[in-house]
Amino acid sequence: MSTLQETDAVRIAREELDRSVIEARRLPGERDDNFVLLEPGGAKCVLKIAPRDDDPAELELQHAALEHLAEHAPHLAVPKCLAGPVTLQDPLAKGRRARLTGWLEGRPLGMVQPHGKALLASLGRMLGELDVALEGFAHPAQNRVLKWDLACGLAVIAERVGDVEAARREGVENWLTHSRDRLVPFFERARRGVVHNDANDYNVLVGRDGERVSGLIDFGDLLETARISELAIALAYAMLGKPEPLLAGREVVRGYHSASPVEEDEADHLIDLVRLRLLVSVCNSARERRRHPDNEYLAISEAPAWALLDRLRDVPDAWSTAVFREACGYEPIARSSRIREWLRSTAPASVVGEDLPAQPSVWIDLSVGSADLAALSDDRDLEAWSEMIRRRLQETGARIAFGRYDEPRLAYATDAFRQPGFEIDELRTVHIGIDVFVPAGTDVCSPLSGKVHSFQVNEAPRDYGPTILLEHTTDGGDPFWTLYGHLSASSLEGLSVGQVIEAGQRIAHIGDASENGGWPPHLHFQVMTDLLGKSGDFPGVGTASTRDVWRSVCPDPSALLGIGDPLEKASDVAGLEQRRGSVLGPSLSLSYREPLHIVKGRGAWLFDVTGQPFLDTVNNVCHVGHCHRRVVAAGQRQMAVLNTNTRYLHETILRYGEKLLAKLPDPLEVVFFVCSGSEANELALRLAEAKTGARDVIVLEGGYHGNTGRLVELSHYKYSGAGGRGAGEGVHALPMPDPYRGRIREGDPEIAAKYAAFAGEVIDELLALGRRPSAFLGESILSCGGQIDPPEGYLEAVYRTVRGAGGVCIADEVQTGFGRVGTHFWAFERQRVVPDIVTMGKPIGNGHPLAAVATTREIAAAFASGMEYFNTYGGNPVSCAIGEAVLDVIDEEGLQRHALEVGRELEAGLRALQGRFEQIGDVRGAGLFLGFELVEDPSERTPNAALATRIANRMRELGILASTDGPEHDVIKIKPPLVFSREHAMTYCEVLEKILTEQ
Repeated sequence: MSTLQETDAVRIAREELDRSVIEARRLPGERDDNFVLLEPGGAKCVLKIAPRDDDPAELELQHAALEHLAEHAPHLAVPKCLAGPVTLQDPLAKGRRARLTGWLEGRPLGMVQPHGKALLASLGRMLGELDVALEGFAHPAQNRVLKWDLACGLAVIAERVGDVEAARREGVENWLTHSRDRLVPFFERARRGVVHNDANDYNVLVGRDGERVSGLIDFGDLLETARISELAIALAYAMLGKPEPLLAGREVVRGYHSASPVEEDEADHLIDLVRLRLLVSVCNSARERRRHPDNEYLAISEAPAWALLDRLRDVPDAWSTAVFREACGYEPIARSSRIREWLRSTAPASVVGEDLPAQPSVWIDLSVGSADLAALSDDRDLEAWSEMIRRRLQETGARIAFGRYDEPRLAYATDAFRQPGFEIDELRTVHIGIDVFVPAGTDVCSPLSGKVHSFQVNEAPRDYGPTILLEHTTDGGDPFWTLYGHLSASSLEGLSVGQVIEAGQRIAHIGDASENGGWPPHLHFQVMTDLLGKSGDFPGVGTASTRDVWRSVCPDPSALLGIGDPLEKASDVAGLEQRRGSVLGPSLSLSYREPLHIVKGRGAWLFDVTGQPFLDTVNNVCHVGHCHRRVVAAGQRQMAVLNTNTRYLHETILRYGEKLLAKLPDPLEVVFFVCSGSEANELALRLAEAKTGARDVIVLEGGYHGNTGRLVELSHYKYSGAGGRGAGEGVHALPMPDPYRGRIREGDPEIAAKYAAFAGEVIDELLALGRRPSAFLGESILSCGGQIDPPEGYLEAVYRTVRGAGGVCIADEVQTGFGRVGTHFWAFERQRVVPDIVTMGKPIGNGHPLAAVATTREIAAAFASGMEYFNTYGGNPVSCAIGEAVLDVIDEEGLQRHALEVGRELEAGLRALQGRFEQIGDVRGAGLFLGFELVEDPSERTPNAALATRIANRMRELGILASTDGPEHDVIKIKPPLVFSREHAMTYCEVLEKILTEQ
């Protein structure tokens, strides 16, 4: 172990490298003594002192490579050579070689979480650029022998496998035997190059944003070898500890390939090389452990490599290779394109014993957003499937129904359909065959000649029922397979493996629901270009993240059925985003760094087009749950009977109006129906002006009340933000009553009175001008202001002051009403006030465009000046039927009480996290209207908008939809549908804890 101290480093730098150094700090290093040096003015550099036994030529190699990069690729973030190498004369380091390099800012990759797609791609791209930049470099020492050279890896493993513990040794030896014939010829023909050779987690630096590589250090393993080793070594480290290592590795490969194209032969051997690097690592560690049995760290450091090796052992090599080939833009299964072409040119026999193209048929939509399945309470309600298919056949006069290939389906979005051996956390949802819905007992025939590869009567999972797998060969000699599922077990009797099957020969018949796990009778027909090490249990559903790979493994079988899908495939997210940009106005934003294509909602969940679920914590519009069946049914029933305006008598509008007013305190006894919260607030202002004869309006900083011209001019959140043009005439904004970061803060016993006093100051100014306020318009809890809950007594004092000057008080309950706060039906009730006017919107119709204004009879009478108020759609029978259903659901399902109880548990969970993570400065709100504010400095309460944005985007990656709020965009708001459960609250806190731990 070196005896050099930090004071020695300062002395050496000053005396032998002529640097003005203030102080030094030791850095980690396997062999070198490394120190970061601080110079006057704050500049930093790195002092590297090599061991005495290091070959000087190898130091010269590193130095020359860095100088080459500085000249030919100055943009690359690698250390710059500043001085040396020199031979030291210092007594403590005499004879050792030292050099100075530039300092690179960043944190080691091993200390950064998470490793997102952008970061992994950045790593691959930088290494690709590095290898391209080194193409013209040459040095006599670059052909040195090194145990970490992958080209020597097989020899290293063979030499040291005896040091591996007995339980694992046999597996390593078997791999070595299996891989020699594959890897030795590869290394002989592989293109060569000078590579860094050690992109491990502590040699790669990451920038402050956590999304890009900011530097690569330690060129101590630099050498000439198989060029693809650079990528393979980076993959071996990048895949460690990942829940989905292949998908993480895929991003690195994509990044590398974008800068330095990977040859097809290299892509085919990448997974072998990754495993080779891991085995070299564990064998070297095993040797060191034998030499140093007391060093517990050696065993700990091996564990992640063994864990990844175990994971890779369970994944078919063909699948791993297909994933990496796809990342490089190659056909994932090399022969797949030839097989698809051959299938298109062949003339198959009928698969179900009759000429499919000649039969009247219908395509059934079983996708995530299917309207055909919308009435189902459960997408796996297979009896309802059967009824729906029967009805569609009857309506269309068709004899056969088809289910689509490459169609994501929620029916498979369960734990039972996770993908063992491929990915861990993602649900399999994409159907990779075609369904042929025909009566049970229908003959199933082979469209081509071939032989029986395998068959299974007791299929696992049983949902697929009995299956047959036939093997075929193209005229060019490419093997492929066809799969037939949901068969009758009895029809497989007499079948034998290896049995020759002729084209058109009957092989089985369709089973009924009793032997298909309850599925409607049908044939699941699928083509495979590779069996991926499987046989009869081959999956019939793939994952969305590897959809392009599955399309290659299981191409569209429609050519063998002689049919074509008449419906156009949905655009991908990028295509939709492009179309949106050309059709919709540019001021309309999208949520999240990676936009979502949401096609279905249910309860507290939203589902994207691939069937991946997202827990919705921001959609306070769908108040009683997305697509609540009772609410949907109410609208459908009334829409089928009548929908017209309010100039006719109708029972529904009156019954609904009475129910709504019954939820409000006296003297609020008149209601106007409109279509949006913006319309409601516009009408409320007109009512106030009619009553008072004044036009000045008092509002709150941070307030938002709608998107009409006048409302934007009095919504401080809008007019004071980007693109805003300041307050409109007669608009007066009071300081936001924020006890956390406002002018007056919690702990002041007079906080409510002091904030309310600002209203008195505004009114005094108006009175001095001979004017008076028309209204005070404020949210009972400020939403866009950052879920600001005013101090107790604030609204009571403001209302009293405004009314004393002749104004009226408007409570904007567009976001806070209808039981969301838990303790009360309306948030204003928490402040023990009764407004003169209440506006409602968003949750009132559970997503249907419905809103309302409630007021006193006196104000309503003042508004009836002779000019009729008419709203074409406001109060139509369909909207009122839906609004009535929402009220009934809130009451009958006890959602207000539910919001109180779950909200308290969620708030407690957030406060517990606040106690552990100082980034959470404040937790506030009521019921299921909550928010927490992120800060950089807890003592100064400085807003941390960047962290809030990262949390929202990271939550989206982890399956929770969150969003930022507040004037500084540093608050995470929580306003889910009221069916949000205790389990959902627990999940939310667990995910938030994970993200904060990563930060």
